Amino acid sequence: MSEVQVEVEGRRLRLSNLEKVLYPRTGTTKGEVLHYYAQVAPVLLPHLKGRAVTRIRWPHGVAEASFFEKNAPAGTPSWVRTVRVPTSGSRGESRHGDHLVFPVVDDLATLTWLVNLAALELHVHQWRVGRHGRPRNPDRLVIDLDPGEPAGLPECARVALLVRDRLAEHGLTGRPVTSGSKGLHLYAALPGRLNPEETTALARAIAEELRARHPDLVTATMAKARRPGKVFLDWSQNAGSKTTISPYSLRGRERPFVAAPLTWAEVEAGAQDPLALEQLTFEQVLERVAAHGDLFTG
Repeated sequence: MSEVQVEVEGRRLRLSNLEKVLYPRTGTTKGEVLHYYAQVAPVLLPHLKGRAVTRIRWPHGVAEASFFEKNAPAGTPSWVRTVRVPTSGSRGESRHGDHLVFPVVDDLATLTWLVNLAALELHVHQWRVGRHGRPRNPDRLVIDLDPGEPAGLPECARVALLVRDRLAEHGLTGRPVTSGSKGLHLYAALPGRLNPEETTALARAIAEELRARHPDLVTATMAKARRPGKVFLDWSQNAGSKTTISPYSLRGRERPFVAAPLTWAEVEAGAQDPLALEQLTFEQVLERVAAHGDLFTG
């Protein structure tokens, strides 16, 4: 097993198997994945800061099996910040009493350490932890737009515009992000007055109202059998225990796609032209960040 030692922000790290191919379709190596995360860190880290991070790891690449990981793994360096988050427990998850012990990714060294463990996907809650590790109220709302075939990104773009208008009626400004998978995510910053149950209720009310107004295009029902040709508005990811892929995180798909922030002009174009909107690779995202900075900021 080949290893190199590097220093990241004063921390000594051993990086292994940099030549291992993690995305066989494109030949993308672990070294290239680490490079992406190092380059995108200035815009990624602010959106991870203070959030407990659930990882999905692909030790042998995306063509092989993956696994979810919530607790900080054995061998976690002492300098990695961790938080004990109350939980009712979940099947297959190691528990520490009535808590899970999550890592928090506040710096490039922690990010690099996790990515070296083949943690391609970084999922976070819609709340941050306080100084003593206690979850705060959500600081943002998210609605996941998941298309049922044959619907795709054009239908998601049309529905995203509808969701944007409904959010605006509540005084909230929507921000679109490609999911890096099939659909789109819409976020809106919250002032922190609503708890997870109240945030979930608001997202659900918006989803069900749009379903009532546009039944041929929108569904708010979990059952996949009811989704063909429609866009499912998943409001449930606002629950206190649920997580969503972080903006700027890679996805463990066939190609190294990223959950990439968009402009509303891009979404509007995608609603009109089926070829105008696509999931973006990490190379495209780095080019966008160099040209436009962080489209998700604020």
